[in-house]
Amino acid sequence: MEKVPICLVGCGGMGHRHVMGYKELKDSGIGNLDLVAVCDIRQENAELVANEAERMLGRKPMVFTDLDQVLAHPNIAAVDVVTDGSTHHEVGAPALEAGKHTMVEKPLAITIRACQAMIDAAQRSGAVLATAENYRRDTPNRLVRAIIDEGLLGDPYLMIQTSLGGGDTMAITPWRHLKEKGAIGLDMGVHYADIIRYYMGEYSQIFGRGLIVEPVRRKPDHADHPLVSYRERAKSYPDTVEATGEDSVIALYTMASGAIVQLSYVGGGRGSQGWERSVHGRWGAVYAPGDRNGNPVVLRLEGRELKGKEILSLLPQFELNEITERLFGKGGVEYEPPADTAVAAFVVDAKHLAIEYHDFGEAVRNGTSPEVDGDGGMKAVAAIVGAYESALAERSVSMESVLSGEVRQYQADIDVALGLDTPAS
Repeated sequence: MEKVPICLVGCGGMGHRHVMGYKELKDSGIGNLDLVAVCDIRQENAELVANEAERMLGRKPMVFTDLDQVLAHPNIAAVDVVTDGSTHHEVGAPALEAGKHTMVEKPLAITIRACQAMIDAAQRSGAVLATAENYRRDTPNRLVRAIIDEGLLGDPYLMIQTSLGGGDTMAITPWRHLKEKGAIGLDMGVHYADIIRYYMGEYSQIFGRGLIVEPVRRKPDHADHPLVSYRERAKSYPDTVEATGEDSVIALYTMASGAIVQLSYVGGGRGSQGWERSVHGRWGAVYAPGDRNGNPVVLRLEGRELKGKEILSLLPQFELNEITERLFGKGGVEYEPPADTAVAAFVVDAKHLAIEYHDFGEAVRNGTSPEVDGDGGMKAVAAIVGAYESALAERSVSMESVLSGEVRQYQADIDVALGLDTPAS
C-alpha cells in the first residue's frame, strides 16, 4: 500500500488533535496514511471531526457510529484509537482480532490485563500494534538520547524527572479524575514513564505511591480554548467532580543498568511549581528543556557548557529521520513554536503525532515493528501502576511481577469494572 487507509475511532478532544496530526503528515510530502473514515458512538461528534478533516485534508471521510461496521469494511486497513483510556482495549482488541493494524493513544490501557488483551490479539492476527507515545518524538529528547548513547556522560547513574503544580480545576475532562477511567496520574504519568525508558533502558524495581492532592476538581473555563471542541464539550461538564483516582505519582526506580530514577509528577497543589528532566553520569550531566517548547538542551561537561546546536559538534553521526527533518528542519534540535502559548502546544503536538503516524505507517507497509509497540506501551503503564501497587504492598515491587500480574491489588477492582475479572468472593 502506498498509503494505509485508516479510521479514527473516538472523536472527542483528542480526536480533533489527531486530525491536526494527519494534516501535518499530509503536508510533509511523505504521508503514508490516508484518513478514510471516522467513528464515534455520538453521531454529532463524528460529523464534527469529519467536517474538520474535510477542511484540513480536502476530503470528507466516511462517518461511522458502529465499530463493527468499521471492522467489517474491506477498504479500512487500520484504526487509530483515541477513546478514553478505559475503553482502549474494547476497541483495540477486536480491531486487532479482525486483522486491522492498530495505533492506540497513550496510555495503552489502564491495567496490565487490558494491555495484554491487545498484545495477545495482535500476536494471534499478526496485525501491527503501536502505542502513541509522542514526547520521545520531540527533537530535544532525540538529542538527549544521542548524548547518552554516545557516552558523553559516562555511564548514567541518576535521572531526575520532576513536574510540580496544577491547581484544582479539572485536567481537561472530568473522567481524568476517576480511578476506573484512568486518572491523570496515569494518563500523564505514562508520558514520563516512557521518556524514562527511552533515556535509561528497562525498569527493574519500583518503589512509590500515588496521591490525590486535590480531592475536588472544579469545572475549567474553556471559553478561550483554541480548539472549538474543547469549548463545546466543557459546557456539559459538571461544576465539580470528586476525585477517586490519583492526580500525582512519586516513585523511585532502579533500572536494569543499576541507575536510579526519581519521578515526581504532582498534578495539583497551590504552592508547588517546578520542572526538571536531567541525566547524570561521571563525565557530565544533561538537562532537557521541557516538552513542545523547542528550547535548547544543556550539556554540562567538566569546565564547559554547550547548548542546543552547539552539542552537535560532539555528535558527528547524529541525524534526525526524514519525517522529523521535514517537520522541524535539518538538525532541528531547537525550534521556535508559535508565539501564542495557548496554540503552540497543539501545533507542536500535531507535528509529533505526524512523526508517530509515519512510524506506524512504515511498520504496516514494511512488516516491521513500530518504535513504541504494545510491549513498550504496557511497560509505561506498569511503571506508573507499579508505584501504586508498591504503596499497597508496602514494599518495592519488580517490574516483572507487575507485568506478570503477580502484583495487582490496585488494579483488581478496575479489572472487574472493565469486565476483565470477576469480583472476589
